[in-house]
Amino acid sequence: MSTTLAGAAFAKGHGTENDFVILPDPDGALPLTAELVAALCDRRAGLGADGVLRVVRSAKHPDAAGHAGAAEWFMDYWNADGSIAEMCGNGIRVFLRYLTESGLAAGSAGIAGSAGTEITIATRSGLRTGRMGETIAVQMGTPALLGTTGAQLRGVGYPGVAADAGNPHLVCPVPAAELPGLDLTAPPGIDPVVFPHGANVEFVAELPDPAPGADRHVAMRVYERGAGETRSCGSGVCAVAAVVLAEAGETAGTVAVDVPGGRLTATVDGDSLVLAGPAVIVATGILA
Repeated sequence: MSTTLAGAAFAKGHGTENDFVILPDPDGALPLTAELVAALCDRRAGLGADGVLRVVRSAKHPDAAGHAGAAEWFMDYWNADGSIAEMCGNGIRVFLRYLTESGLAAGSAGIAGSAGTEITIATRSGLRTGRMGETIAVQMGTPALLGTTGAQLRGVGYPGVAADAGNPHLVCPVPAAELPGLDLTAPPGIDPVVFPHGANVEFVAELPDPAPGADRHVAMRVYERGAGETRSCGSGVCAVAAVVLAEAGETAGTVAVDVPGGRLTATVDGDSLVLAGPAVIVATGILA
């Protein structure tokens, strides 16, 4: 990998095994490029990750300067292929965990991750506020459902619902027995008119057994644009919850979503959607 980031600090974290390289860059001084991001995320020649979270003060980044009065920090999120994304639900929770554990969040030094601490951060999809605790819960805003469309996977069509959860999604229901066998080694085909910038595609199966504290229980696999199949997708869980509840004729409820990396919950109540689940920092270091 290029040495232009040599000597820079980094951390590695994940939320339900959706993993990220975190680059603390308060003044936005790192010469980050798509090529460097892809090199960092390479699972054989780099650190390995589904994406990069750059920790920048909002006032120091042109995409977030307008939010500087409401949020000190901006989540500058890049997909594993070096493309820039608008939103990442697991990324937000890992970002928040890093802010508190590193003491960067205002008032958080010495109480990292303490229950009840609230932090607002800026993203390319607007402001998001998280509540710290053993799990991290983030107010994500309710996804907009945009109508029916579909995906093609290995020559098979899967009808689904398009959704905007701060980034584009396509939620496709499948029978529970089919979900484990889906081949997601290549991107599903989607309508470029509906999704001119691509989309994350979620395949979702209803599960018969109840989940504690949830009204509905589903399993999900996801192909993320710019990353491939990942172990989890937080914004995808938000889109799935909105679709599952809407198709059941419900405007409120908690959906437990089992992903390959664990379980997340999304609680919808009117115009509010709270995404909750674990987020951990597993390593820190200096780039060589």
